Amino acid sequence: MCCLTHVLALALVLGALWQALHGAPLAELSGDHDFQLFLHKNLEFTRKIRGDVAALQRVVCDTFQLCTEEELQLVRPDPPLLQAPLDQCHKRSFQAEVCFGQIRAGLHVYQDSLGTVLQLLPEHTALVETLQLDAANLSSNIQQQMEDLGLDTVTLPAEQRSPPPAFSTQFQQQVGGFFILANFQRFLETAYRALRHLARL
Repeated sequence: MCCLTHVLALALVLGALWQALHGAPLAELSGDHDFQLFLHKNLEFTRKIRGDVAALQRVVCDTFQLCTEEELQLVRPDPPLLQAPLDQCHKRSFQAEVCFGQIRAGLHVYQDSLGTVLQLLPEHTALVETLQLDAANLSSNIQQQMEDLGLDTVTLPAEQRSPPPAFSTQFQQQVGGFFILANFQRFLETAYRALRHLARL
């Protein structure tokens, strides 16, 4: 019986170590009701933002006949547009704290970059501004949750908005707007998958 107890204890320790090595994020909170509520609420919110970005992509396609990324590879803006990294959200050693930080930083980047789309589509100002506000609100939701969990957060400047990227021609601006939306859509898809991954733990 004594040996069996030691074997079981060792198995538990090794199991915990195995889980830690594989970066199981916030496993201790996987059953926390408030945390799960946060995840499901913001999964829906992220899905809503993705739908609004898709709506603007359709407008850019209809207005400027800029519809497929493959056709526009040769006329991509130079220098390339800034793309917010989310590499920490799909690594094997997933860490929720770092992933949440990257999502917040990326939302801030795209909130500013949408100024280009606003200039291109003045008749759709309401939708673009709603998208900017939603990006800011999602970032705030994540920051609040990180603080509630006792995770480190970085204060992002709320009022200091970076100017939209500068383009040499109107066509380059149109292409730039296309790629800003395409990059934002990819970013949101990765963020959505990360939130869904946490919700399934």
